[in-house]
Formats: sequence, structure tokens, C-alpha cells
Amino acid sequence: MAGSLKQSPLHDRHEALGAKFAEFGGWSMPLEYATGVVKEHTAVRESVGVFDVSHLGKAMVSGPGAVDFVNATLSNDLAKIRPGKAQYTLCLDESGGIVDDLIAYWHDDEHVLLIPNAANTAEVVRRLQAEAPEGVKVVDHHDDYAVLALQGTRSDDVLDKVGLPSGHEYMSFVEADFAVGADTVGVVVCRTGYTGERGYELVVANEAAGELWDRLMAAGEEWGITACGLGARDTLRTEMGYPLHGQDISLDTNPVEAGLSWAVGWKKDAFWGRDAVLRAKEEGPRRRLRGLVAVGRGIPRPGMGVTLTHDVPLADITSGTFSPTLKKGIGLALIPTMVAEDAQVGVDVRGRREIFQLVKPPFVDPSVREA
Repeated sequence: MAGSLKQSPLHDRHEALGAKFAEFGGWSMPLEYATGVVKEHTAVRESVGVFDVSHLGKAMVSGPGAVDFVNATLSNDLAKIRPGKAQYTLCLDESGGIVDDLIAYWHDDEHVLLIPNAANTAEVVRRLQAEAPEGVKVVDHHDDYAVLALQGTRSDDVLDKVGLPSGHEYMSFVEADFAVGADTVGVVVCRTGYTGERGYELVVANEAAGELWDRLMAAGEEWGITACGLGARDTLRTEMGYPLHGQDISLDTNPVEAGLSWAVGWKKDAFWGRDAVLRAKEEGPRRRLRGLVAVGRGIPRPGMGVTLTHDVPLADITSGTFSPTLKKGIGLALIPTMVAEDAQVGVDVRGRREIFQLVKPPFVDPSVREA
């Protein structure tokens, strides 16, 4: 199996750091390093960490009408932003189910870069290619570019030291030159991330990824920069209540019940799944993605049952982990809306009924939007 998985262009760097690898969307990616998930998580919350997220998809929609095409297919409304900005959006099917959640980077009138989840890239590209009008091309660049996520309070300092732009507004991006030997390559520096902390995602050609990683690690040494695996990325995003496709959201989940109505352009004339999502909004959700915080010492894991009383099943945990920040178990689940928002529920943790408090995420205060 390991031999059939794709590898990041930074795979040798991860091996040298003693990474433990796991499969993510067909890629062999670092789960954690010798430092461990908790220390990696804490480095991001308190200073700075760097993640290799090159398994994320990259697809360019280009040509006359590219922006209008993206706006007529994906859920959010590009009219809310402008070139140089990024937007969280959804690819929906005709029933309103979530094919994928992704970020759209609006470069100019004829170019929109999409960053889907690794496992869903081929399907998102397939759907877009099938509907693209004449003159609009959808090209899958999944294997051509690396993505590095520099996250944490010291991320601006690290970028400044490397000579890359920093300080631009949240959900915006800047294209910059990066010297690799005698050559110069382009890097897209995006004020985005999946941790809830101030940070940036850097999109760079594969051949320059190693040099960029090395320079970031060297520049961040004085602030204790830490290489972080996807285990810490999961605990960080769970603390924010950010949904993970394939667990918290899926084809069986619509944006209304997932709490993602803000990522829908309700006034747009067209987007995939529009009629179904409008019906879901009008009817109101029967369940809603909610947060759970342990009252005791229980740590929830995906698939564990949630009950209102000992014999009234409600749902299953979709995401669950130990929060290094709160020092408690936290989780997400699609809870029926008939249950009071502040109710206490039970979670079957290895045969014991542990009590959890329903809450509205995020579980910790984010700093991602700080100027």
C-alpha cells in the first residue's frame, strides 16, 4: 500500500525529522514528528509551526468567463470579494449534499485557483470540466505544486526574515518572487489556514518546495519554529470547530445543517444544488453540527454514540479529540435540533457513559482575523 501512495516533494525532509507517516487522500503525509502532537499543537498556539499540506488539491480555472463560471457552480458569491482575495466555498450536488469544501483564490478576470481536499480533487475537477463553457479550461495541478502552511503568532516574523510579504488582510493573497539559487520562482502567499491562528499558506512549484521549507525552518529558529504533522492540524482545527469533509460534512450533509449557510450566496441566480439548499433553508434543519465538551475526563472519538439518556440515541461523534489548549475532550456531532442548545448528553467512551456539554464552537478564541 505504501508504495502506491503519492509522496510530497518534502518527503525526505520529513523522514530526516523522524516523522510518522499516514495515508491522507492517497498521499503518504507526516502524522507527527518526534516532538509529538501536543507540542506541535502548542507551538502553533504560542509561537509558530509549519505544516506540509501538499496533498491538498490545486486546480486552475482559466479563460474568458472563468470567474462567472466558478460563481455559477460553487456555492459562495465571488461578488462579495475582489481579485487578490480568497473565499471559502462549497461544491454541492443536485441534492444539496457537500461534494467538497474548498478555497477559491480570485487572481484576475480570467484565473481562479481552487484548493480542494485531497480525496475530492478529482471529483471536483471532473464536475467542473464537464460543465465548463467553451473557452474556459479547468486544469488539475494536484501534482505540480506544494503547499506549506506557516501558522502561529510569529508567522509574520518568519516571513519577513525570509523576504516574503506578510501583514496583508485576512483571506487575501500576494504573489511574490522567491530566489532559488540563480533562479527566481513565484510563491503565492495566502493569509489563510486551518488552525484558527494568524498564519499563511504558501503555494510554490514542487522543485522549489525544499528550499522554501529549509529557509522557513532556519528563519524561525529563534522563535522555536516546529515542524507539525497532520495530527496537530486535526486537533487545531477541531478546537476551532472547522468541519472536516468525510467526517463532519459529506454528500449526506447540506450546508444548513452543517452550519455553513454563511458560505452560500443565497441571492445568486445559480449554483449547483441551489434549489435543494433553498428548500433545506425554508424547511429548517432537523439536525445541526454542534460542539461537545467533556464535563469529566472522557475523550470522544469518531463513531462513538451520543445519547440524551441511557436509551435515547441521538447521533455519532463525527470528530473528537483531546484539546491540548483546554486539557479536555472535545468533539463535533450532528445533533437533532429538538435537543436544547445547552443540554448535557452522554457519549459512549469505551463502554462508559461520559457526560458532555453541548456548546457552539469555536472551543477556544481564534486569532486568525487579527490585523
